[in-house]
Amino acid sequence: MRLHRVVCAVLCLALGAAPGRAGAQVADTLPTIPAAARAGDHFDPEAATDAYLATVPPDQRARSDAYSEGGYWLLLWNFLLSAATYILLLAAGWSARMRDLAERVTRFRPLQVMTYWIQFLVVTSAIEFPLALYQNFYRERQYGLGTQTLGGWLGDELKTLVLGIVLGGLFVWGLYAVLRRARRSWWMWGSALTIVSLAVGALITPVYIAPLFNKYTKLEDPAVREPILRMARANGIPASDVYVVDASKQTTRVSANVSGFLGTERITLNDNLLRRATLPEIEAVMGHEMGHYVLNHVYTALLFLGVVTVIVFALLSRLSAWALARWGPAWRIRGVDDLASLPLLALILGTLLFVLTPVTNSFTRMQEEEADIFGLNAARQPDGMALVTLKLGEYRKLDPGHLEEIVFFDHPSGRRRIHDAMRWKAEHLDGSEDRLSRHVAPRNVACRPELTPLPCPRAESSARPAASAAPASADTAIPAPRRSR
Repeated sequence: MRLHRVVCAVLCLALGAAPGRAGAQVADTLPTIPAAARAGDHFDPEAATDAYLATVPPDQRARSDAYSEGGYWLLLWNFLLSAATYILLLAAGWSARMRDLAERVTRFRPLQVMTYWIQFLVVTSAIEFPLALYQNFYRERQYGLGTQTLGGWLGDELKTLVLGIVLGGLFVWGLYAVLRRARRSWWMWGSALTIVSLAVGALITPVYIAPLFNKYTKLEDPAVREPILRMARANGIPASDVYVVDASKQTTRVSANVSGFLGTERITLNDNLLRRATLPEIEAVMGHEMGHYVLNHVYTALLFLGVVTVIVFALLSRLSAWALARWGPAWRIRGVDDLASLPLLALILGTLLFVLTPVTNSFTRMQEEEADIFGLNAARQPDGMALVTLKLGEYRKLDPGHLEEIVFFDHPSGRRRIHDAMRWKAEHLDGSEDRLSRHVAPRNVACRPELTPLPCPRAESSARPAASAAPASADTAIPAPRRSR
């Protein structure tokens, strides 16, 4: 991974929202539920899970599996290319020459850091550009996920580079200030600087960083906005608006998030989710995202990353001292506080994070599963959760092996998520399923009696369940969301 992306990730916690059109409408059909997943006296979560997975055509499953498995190899190729780049900068003396140039340009230390950092970023980005172009542009289009033109993608890459120069330059300046002033305990102060940077990134990203790449507008459709806000209010989330991000200009992926803290909270969904999903699916996704907020995952993630950062920096201190003692003179590096040591620090840091990938993935996966359970209880849309999981399966392998999931997955597998939803459904078949099924189809969803047991609303009256409506014996379509009274 390129260092400027690592630094940006340190300073700006990535938003869950993918980049689409604010005017997109909710999907206008109710998808059917597989027969084995319909509510009944002999409902079996395992059979229901298998039935949902069986609805995915074999060619689509093969495509998704190939995309995911290719991503595993790309993790390795990115690491190896970055490592080779940093070794080249050290062994060929390029890093020392870039430091010498920075010192000739100015004696003002902050400007020396920025001058070196710009050279470092431009050189490493140029070397790694071909792989980034394949991975993030051509491969996305090859698998039908990318929607950007080459010019649009290059524009976003340029924005990322500029952010890397500015925010990364500030971080590197702070790090080398620590290295100069606390030679023995720099790893402790460097850890503290990184943790603070993570927190600041989480604070500013929703308001200042994300809008640089996409347009955020308020969701105006009350049929979608009000159920989301009712769920938010019921779970103590201080939000009065829902935002839509125009993700479809970059990707076909569906996504949403509740991001920020300390007054920068935002409920956001992308226009792909609006356009491709039904209201029950949207509610299932938003319930999951609200779970991250209510369960304080941003704070526990900062705590976890803080512990990882301290461990990594302690190892970084020892390993860099050993490497400099052995190869420092050959690389013309005066010490760890020398700007020319940056490729060495980046090499060690990248290696440690690569080795810790299963650990960090497992922590994130645990949080995602917690949010799944919260979302099922908040939205009460198990079939909506199952169906939207199949959409996520377009780029995530639906049924990986156990070890494969532990090492490579930062979200639960599709099978696990659908099974959790079906298990929840099995435990709520004692009447709650029937109560949910009595609601009429949403007004923005085409009412088709042959697909749904829900009573069609009359044109002259509001959409309310008939008082005498009998509970449906089998779910052939997703029940409409619960309405507040």
